[in-house]
Amino acid sequence: MNVMIRAAEKAARSLVRDFGEVEHLQVSRKGPGDFVTAADKRSEEIIFEELKKARPDYSFLMEESGKVSGQDQDNIWIIDPLDGTHNFMHGVPHWCISIALESKGRIEAGLVYDPVKDEMFRAERSGGAFMKRQRLRVSGRTDLESAFIAIGSIPLPHSAKNQESFMAELNAVSAKAQMTRRFGAAALDLCYVASGRFDGYFERGLKPWDTAAGSLIVKEAGGFVSGIDAKSDPIYNKNILAGNQAIHKELQTILKSVSTS
Repeated sequence: MNVMIRAAEKAARSLVRDFGEVEHLQVSRKGPGDFVTAADKRSEEIIFEELKKARPDYSFLMEESGKVSGQDQDNIWIIDPLDGTHNFMHGVPHWCISIALESKGRIEAGLVYDPVKDEMFRAERSGGAFMKRQRLRVSGRTDLESAFIAIGSIPLPHSAKNQESFMAELNAVSAKAQMTRRFGAAALDLCYVASGRFDGYFERGLKPWDTAAGSLIVKEAGGFVSGIDAKSDPIYNKNILAGNQAIHKELQTILKSVSTS
């Protein structure tokens, strides 16, 4: 975990400096797109170099560079150097760095760092989940009608079928839960479930680096994580459903009824 923290903090300093430039780029005709892409890659390079230095044999799975096989293929760093890219690009201070360690097919450690708010969420298997020194617990709310539910966007590619399925799920959940929001950073959505800020969260069209760290943090905070379709491995099945026990179960029932209707 100390290795992960050092890598995240070093990359965060670079991203925070770049984020300070985004406001100026927003008013230009070209916009900040190319600049943000470069910032994303810089962050990934910093994290890669720091983790490689500490664990030279480990393998990597990264958003920008894909899979990098090391001598040790049982241990894999899963990295999202900038989750919430669109928020970052538009000067919205809601984005993060996500790093997880997968060992022999299980996520053993996860870290999500929001440098703007200076909130670092972390967990190690069977060791609990924390934000700074505060132990995290999922919410105790059991009533979906008063629950705060985070949602994802229409999965890419934005086909008519994907849009129709997404709207059907959103309408079904919104009919029961009065508060649904889209925040645009999957790793933070999961951490907010772990800390009790959100009661539940679901999204399709995700990648392992979006969910690997956050899913462990939710579990270690006493929450439940699965695929929307109830498959056992939400990290590699491209969709995820998370919440406390009661909200997770109710959301799963609603979403299953939509998919089979």
